[in-house]
Amino acid sequence: MKHLFLLATLIATSSLASAQQAPRWGLGVGAAVSDSVYAGEGTRVTPFPLVSYQGERFYWRGISGGAHLVKRKGFSLDATLSARFDGIDRDDFGAPELAERGIDRALLEDRDDAFDLGLAGSWSGALGQLDLGVKGDITSTSKGYEANLTYSYPVQWGAMRIAPNIGVAHLSKKLANYYYGTLPEEVARGVANYQPGSAAVARIGIDVMRPFAGNWVFIGNVGYRKLPTKLSDSPLVEKDKDGAVSAFIGFSRGF
Repeated sequence: MKHLFLLATLIATSSLASAQQAPRWGLGVGAAVSDSVYAGEGTRVTPFPLVSYQGERFYWRGISGGAHLVKRKGFSLDATLSARFDGIDRDDFGAPELAERGIDRALLEDRDDAFDLGLAGSWSGALGQLDLGVKGDITSTSKGYEANLTYSYPVQWGAMRIAPNIGVAHLSKKLANYYYGTLPEEVARGVANYQPGSAAVARIGIDVMRPFAGNWVFIGNVGYRKLPTKLSDSPLVEKDKDGAVSAFIGFSRGF
């Protein structure tokens, strides 16, 4: 899960940025601090470039993009393509932490990243913004899908835009089993069989965006995700860990 919370922060902040009247292109740099729930992986600081494009129909925001199928005042429906960075290399697990959970690291397989194709709808008005999306794996990595529901209430405070948000992600059985369960080939080697099945992951966070110095913009996010028992009980997850905090900060210039 080396990039799960990085993915979450990038999606959240890119959604906030999309609410602004932004220039056509944006280039910048950012960094994410993510607290992994995988056994022994620990905290990861990841610097990365920020690239965005906003056209009349097509757009790209960080790690996801798409095409507007319907766009009206207060409502949009998009076809989306996004990277899923939930994977982890076997060697990134902590061997002692896995052993405490009864797992021999040498018997595990890598969990790969993937690409998802989906649909996303957004409704906004005086009471806030509601986002609903469904996306599925198109790389045959997990062969699963994820559905997301998020409510946010953007507030303008001077030049700064702040958006507290709360949401839930439904992970399908195949998706959860791939990233949180043990694989058939691992079980054949003697790893304990664990299949959590479908699960819902709740989250809460706050996004911040502030333009400055002409076409420059500051983007930040902090969030927390709570794992349900069936995921926190996974032998791949750090013992007694049922949630994680992530944070993101970035600067971008529009052209």
